[in-house]
Amino acid sequence: MQKKALTGAGASAEAMRQINPDVVAAYPITPQTPIMETFAKFVNDGKVSTELIRVESEHSAMSAVIGASSAGARAMTATSSVGLALMFEVVNAASGMRLPITMPVVNRALSSPINIHCDHSDTMACRDAGWIQLYSENAQEAYDNMFLAQKLSEHPEILLPTMIMQDGFITSHSVEPVEVLDDETAKSFIGSYNPEHSLLLSKKPVTFGALQLFDYFFETKRQQELAMDNVWRFYYSIADELTQLTGRQYPLAEPYHTEDAEVILVALNSAASTIKAVVNKLRKQGKKAGLLKIRLFRPFPYSEVSQHLQKVKSVGVFDRSYSFGANSPLLSEIISSLFGLEQAPKVQGYIFGLGGRDLLEADIEKAFEELFQGKTSFEKKYLGLRG
Repeated sequence: MQKKALTGAGASAEAMRQINPDVVAAYPITPQTPIMETFAKFVNDGKVSTELIRVESEHSAMSAVIGASSAGARAMTATSSVGLALMFEVVNAASGMRLPITMPVVNRALSSPINIHCDHSDTMACRDAGWIQLYSENAQEAYDNMFLAQKLSEHPEILLPTMIMQDGFITSHSVEPVEVLDDETAKSFIGSYNPEHSLLLSKKPVTFGALQLFDYFFETKRQQELAMDNVWRFYYSIADELTQLTGRQYPLAEPYHTEDAEVILVALNSAASTIKAVVNKLRKQGKKAGLLKIRLFRPFPYSEVSQHLQKVKSVGVFDRSYSFGANSPLLSEIISSLFGLEQAPKVQGYIFGLGGRDLLEADIEKAFEELFQGKTSFEKKYLGLRG
């Protein structure tokens, strides 16, 4: 392995270069654009054998890779925010057709008002679309998760598409040292893609995307659910294989100072780094604080989360997205994880960072202080909100 100075977007593009997909469909949108700009340069310089299709919209981008994947190609695209929203019709189709498409998503707020900065409203709006979802704390994880995603999606017992998330600008445009695999090691880990079914296998003719009414539709959805459940079955064998190459661990939910913690915060993506700094500070003061970072959001690792949180006094859940009229997305899953425990911890939901507003250490310290004092309620609380 070697270290490179890469942005989060550059790390995703570097992983794409090493995976060398057969087809990539590209349409620019801030802050995803650097991924496709960088990859397009790889194509132009002859560093990959990929057919790059420059399309006229994100809906077309997803449609193009659905067609390519149906024909047996290893296919990828990338997007953000309203681009993902425009794709939504065919995002669901990709999953229902059991196509192992992989797609880096650079998290950005949904309109309106128009905003180009980070929150998780885009991918949370797609959390029930049947895609595997992996979240990345930093550029290193954005790189590593690309390889996990490809292997998970193409596993014959899974065959589902995967989104690989990183925070817009915070991760996508920040330069960090990233350890990258050498090309041959990456190629060996990913292997070749030889689908059992494809439109081009004329001796085994199949139909993709056929009409299904009440006679078969229900069973097809159940098969999707079983495939999603298989992610839990096969995740660690794939993750352990990657660990042997990188030396890094890839738990579904990553604990940080949780062994003896009295209060634990739960978070996704880059917020975990800031929370770790506060945990370290509080630990030096003798306060038993901890963090649980969720890597895999779909399928959600309920059992693993429950094991980490069941013995603590209070849990704070940090959501960088809204669910209007209901509990926010991550909070809902944490509450479900703790359901049925004889002595479940108190849980408090916090909304932060919408539209790219900074998460300050003071905000995190405030949340920890409230939780150590046992101040929880059913009401949402807000960090960094004016007024």
